[in-house]
Amino acid sequence: MSRFTVGVIGIVLLVAFIYGGFTKFANPFASHFTVYADFPSANDIKPGSFVRIAGINVGTVSGIAPAPGHPQEAQVTMQISNEGLPIHDDATFKIRPRTFLEGNFFVDLMPGTPASPIASDGHTFLPAQTAVPVQLDQILTSLQANTRHNLQVLLSVYGGAVKQAGPAYNASIPYWTPAYKYTGEVTHDLLGTQPNDLGNFVANGATVAAALDAHPLNLENLITDFNTTANAFARVNTSLAAAVHELPQTLAAAQPALTALNDAFPPLERLAVALIPGVKSAGPTIDVSLPFIHQLRLLVQPSELRGLTSDLAVTVPALAHLTEETIPLMSKVRAASSCISNVIYPWSQLTVPDSNFNASNGFPNRPVYVEALDFLPGLAGESRDFDANGPYIRILGGSGTLTYSLEPGLFGQALSAINGVQPQPPPNGTRPPLHPNTPCEIQSVPDLTAAAGLGPSAIHTDLSAPGAAQRFEASSQDLISEVSGILKSQRLPLVVSKVTSTVSQLVNGGDGKP
Repeated sequence: MSRFTVGVIGIVLLVAFIYGGFTKFANPFASHFTVYADFPSANDIKPGSFVRIAGINVGTVSGIAPAPGHPQEAQVTMQISNEGLPIHDDATFKIRPRTFLEGNFFVDLMPGTPASPIASDGHTFLPAQTAVPVQLDQILTSLQANTRHNLQVLLSVYGGAVKQAGPAYNASIPYWTPAYKYTGEVTHDLLGTQPNDLGNFVANGATVAAALDAHPLNLENLITDFNTTANAFARVNTSLAAAVHELPQTLAAAQPALTALNDAFPPLERLAVALIPGVKSAGPTIDVSLPFIHQLRLLVQPSELRGLTSDLAVTVPALAHLTEETIPLMSKVRAASSCISNVIYPWSQLTVPDSNFNASNGFPNRPVYVEALDFLPGLAGESRDFDANGPYIRILGGSGTLTYSLEPGLFGQALSAINGVQPQPPPNGTRPPLHPNTPCEIQSVPDLTAAAGLGPSAIHTDLSAPGAAQRFEASSQDLISEVSGILKSQRLPLVVSKVTSTVSQLVNGGDGKP
């Protein structure tokens, strides 16, 4: 791909990633089922708060605005997913706190009874079907006089303590943010991961509270003992202050270790789950392996092991010698494999840059390993003829009207003119450079590029020149003798006789004249 295409794809993926990170991969083209509910108060509900049915998230709050015609009320817009449908006309909505200390709220939806009609998209539920939680100020207004007096005393004593320990209190303020941050995470985790986890936690808390209420003396002793413990801490306040002073360094060293340990838990849990089938199958595997182990123990006992050692005593030296002799062979094999991988295979994938030949045969850009096997069909077809004496080879002898000098003492004839040669013959008959002492694996891949040159000039053939006819007849007889010798070596006397007679007639014109 071009750099522009890669850049466009990268920008699209980056935009999708950023959009998914901020919207939790919300589908911007999806249509949502929207309902409106008028509450007496927004009660600090925020856009993005969850809408739940029986503790399961089925939607989110998308907007909060004054109710039309009733500005003292708040109209909450909610988008409901398919898991929360259908919603009936008698559905109720209640704003509830997620946890007591966290301060976040969600909308608790009761979808209504099946007998009631199903609400349509954009339906508005009236304040009679909504409710908000009781606020702290409402609780304070319901406190009795003695309770309020006790609260005043508590706040007064707490204020005196803050006043006396003001510097320490101020110094503790920077640590509130991480403390409340992790407290919020712990409080959020109290919701659990399975349905009814929070309900079970509250129920168990009620059991603990009931146990404390059933034994007030034990609770009183707990407070008394706590006072004794606090007094003991007060007596060693210097050592305690030194320990608290070292606590930040301890936490700084422990935090990365705890983080790494926490990150190791998910893979460890997955590993434990993956090992469960193996552990379950280990018992039957061990049971099946016991007979084999028994036979193995019998095999390695002195009576058997000594005999096996005696039998192997002759084999081990030969095996060691074979291993020693294999090392040089492997080095040669490695060199040959490297040569094939680095030189021969890349060369076989090249194409011969011959535009004239490739364009004329209809197969342009054919790799070398394909063109190197083109001779096989001809080689297979040249010996397909046979008679009672066996297969035979057909030889076609011919000449042309144009004669060329190929090298000193060697001539050839062609029916058409040779327009050019590629590659050009090396000058003065020199050969390409050869480096027999250089390993093949480090040599460069051969370059198949070759320049085209002009063809040789044709030599005019004139049989009327003095002695030309005799030289041509002598050359023809030599050709007949050479072909006859080749065919006789193949033990085909009948074919030799026929070919010799035919060639003689063709050369001599049937009348004995050249």
